[in-house]
Amino acid sequence: MWDSPYCHLTGIDMSIILDHVNYIYDKDTAFERHALKDVNLQLQDGEFIGLIGHTGSGKSTLVQLLNGLLKPSAGAVYFDGADISDDDFDLKNLRASVGLVFQYPEHQLFETDVFQDVCFGPKNLGLSKKDAELRAFQALKQVGLKEEYFYQSPFDLSGGEKRRVAIAGVLAMQPKVLVLDEPTAGLDPKGREDILNMIAQLHKELHNTIVLVSHSMEDVADYVERIIVMNKGEVLYDAAPQEVFTHVEELEAVHLAVPEVTYIMRDLARAGIKVRTDVTTVEEAVEEILACYGR
Repeated sequence: MWDSPYCHLTGIDMSIILDHVNYIYDKDTAFERHALKDVNLQLQDGEFIGLIGHTGSGKSTLVQLLNGLLKPSAGAVYFDGADISDDDFDLKNLRASVGLVFQYPEHQLFETDVFQDVCFGPKNLGLSKKDAELRAFQALKQVGLKEEYFYQSPFDLSGGEKRRVAIAGVLAMQPKVLVLDEPTAGLDPKGREDILNMIAQLHKELHNTIVLVSHSMEDVADYVERIIVMNKGEVLYDAAPQEVFTHVEELEAVHLAVPEVTYIMRDLARAGIKVRTDVTTVEEAVEEILACYGR
């Protein structure tokens, strides 16, 4: 038994705990690779979290552990107090409760039309045809997809529309936790902003836990309340955006960058203008600069 800070906790309002989690690919072979190393995290109910890291940092492995697609090589992952590695753990319930939207929506789309695609998850949960269709209709409305697309092939849609359908397919299962792996990859700036605003609106309306996975600080700075930075399989930082973005040189050393506005505010401060350097959004920067001039 490993030394666990959580093993005696009960009655905690917390959806997911990672306790001294390690994950090794191709264990005991010449290709053995440690993807996660002693990761300890608590994902609390209702949080909006940014999971950031460069390629190979371990973030994709981590999100697959969250809904049981992978199980830890060592340590434990707890969902609502139960160890997902236990023989009697209900993995089907976990995967309904922790919805994962993959980076490429084509990996989740396979039915002949959009509406049937979104119905698939609820039907797989055992819901009646009527209830599955009601959930699908509600989910498609929540992601802002126009009704004119409901009965088209999902493969005829634009990249942004495909992402909305993939998200709707997971939302229709009414998950407690929604994990989105690089949801803006390949989209133009307008498409990225539309998807991120939609995700933020979902969090506001549904109050569920959202984990937004990205390699871009710009994508998460305006939205999340907590950032987890991964590097070489370990948690480098886990804090509010304002605190994480004070570590400019350390983030650059692991091939990450703070938002452009944070660099601008740092340059202004170095030029002698008395502004905060932990600003992370354009709106905050405008307020800060105007305050310096008494406006």
